[in-house]
Amino acid sequence: MFGLPPGIDPDLLRSFVLVAEGGSVTRAAQSVGRTQSAVSMQMRRLEELLGQPLLARGPRGFLPTQHGAWLLDRARRLLELNDEIVAGFRTPELAGRVRLGTPDDYALIWLPEILSRFAQSHPAVEIELVCLPSTGLLRCFDAGELDLTLFSAGNEAPGVLSERLWRGPLHWVSATDQPVHLRRPLPVALCMEDCPWSRAAIKALNDSGLPWRVAYHSASQTGTHAIALAGLAVTMGLTGMLPAGLRVLGEEDGMPRLPDFEVAMRVHHNVPLAARLGRHISDSFRMQLQSLPSAA
Repeated sequence: MFGLPPGIDPDLLRSFVLVAEGGSVTRAAQSVGRTQSAVSMQMRRLEELLGQPLLARGPRGFLPTQHGAWLLDRARRLLELNDEIVAGFRTPELAGRVRLGTPDDYALIWLPEILSRFAQSHPAVEIELVCLPSTGLLRCFDAGELDLTLFSAGNEAPGVLSERLWRGPLHWVSATDQPVHLRRPLPVALCMEDCPWSRAAIKALNDSGLPWRVAYHSASQTGTHAIALAGLAVTMGLTGMLPAGLRVLGEEDGMPRLPDFEVAMRVHHNVPLAARLGRHISDSFRMQLQSLPSAA
């Protein structure tokens, strides 16, 4: 007869998540109110319990190993469930404010339904929604000005951990009633220069040999859509909810193919409301994957 598997102390998992996300035992120790040596001992106990190395020291601090990355996703879910059980008995209702960041186009495409369901189950939670380009959102997140944020993967610094929510192709878009894509040089509206969408568009155009020029710049996707709607340039976008008057351009229109991009999320898991909303967003993407826009 087999015995029961050993249980894992949630405190060990909480410290592990903080070290893995922040890359620092010192910062994790400050978050949980323990000494640095105590957190280091917790990590050793967890590795001994599971029989695998979970963290490796890199040039920027600690990073999860392959086994550690596998554990990190599941530890986040287990801790949220643990906190939900405790909170359900200690406090009858979650209340407070949580600061959520998102690019403006993601807010329009995905968040209305997601936030509506969250409000139904957590009516006392106030959500402060901040719409900025991905690079600005990540700066705010790192500065502690946001509790969680969605962003376009590729904007984060190397080695930064994030949760991938969705992947799909990026498309060229243009006004439906004007053949802007036939002009030469092709006028293009781009987002910021450090935007991975813009870098992908520039590479695709240069590789294709099409004569083109940057006609307009905008700090947001809404701004580039406005330029495209005016018939002044083509731009890039997600096809899930294009404004009326815009259409997708494909290779049949003479446009070069654009790569896939990912929607990602970062969460300060030591903020209970952020952890709860982050799990809700993650679960919503998983549950609705088939009904989400097939192109982004």
